[in-house]
Amino acid sequence: MTRVKRIGLVACAKSKRDKALPAKELYSSELFKKTIRYSHRSYDRWYILSAKYGLVEPDTVLQPYDETLNSKPFGERRRWADKTAKQLESILPGPDQCLVFFHAGATYREFLFEKLVERGYHCEIPLKGLGIGKQLAWYGAHLTEW
Repeated sequence: MTRVKRIGLVACAKSKRDKALPAKELYSSELFKKTIRYSHRSYDRWYILSAKYGLVEPDTVLQPYDETLNSKPFGERRRWADKTAKQLESILPGPDQCLVFFHAGATYREFLFEKLVERGYHCEIPLKGLGIGKQLAWYGAHLTEW
């Protein structure tokens, strides 16, 4: 029997360093840093959801950019989700072989979550409804368990 893969999806962050770096080092917010530490320890694979690029491997080198889904109109957010869902489907195991965990705000999940569920993927949002302060506390508590 094949073990189900646990996949983490982490939203990018507004604050970035000022030079080209691997994506996992480019975003500089405290929430992003804690989220990737948690994801690295908790998931078989994890990826970054970028407003500009869609799905990004953590080691992919990116130039700094200033783009967010929060300011994009409805149609652009839907197109972003379509593109990102296709990127995910090209690398994820089949729907019955993985669980997908979203560590991303509502705007980054709004269409992507439903697209994956429609395709048969089981998706969860571990920190749904928690504000940034409570998310930071949750990650802090869970990271000290290791």
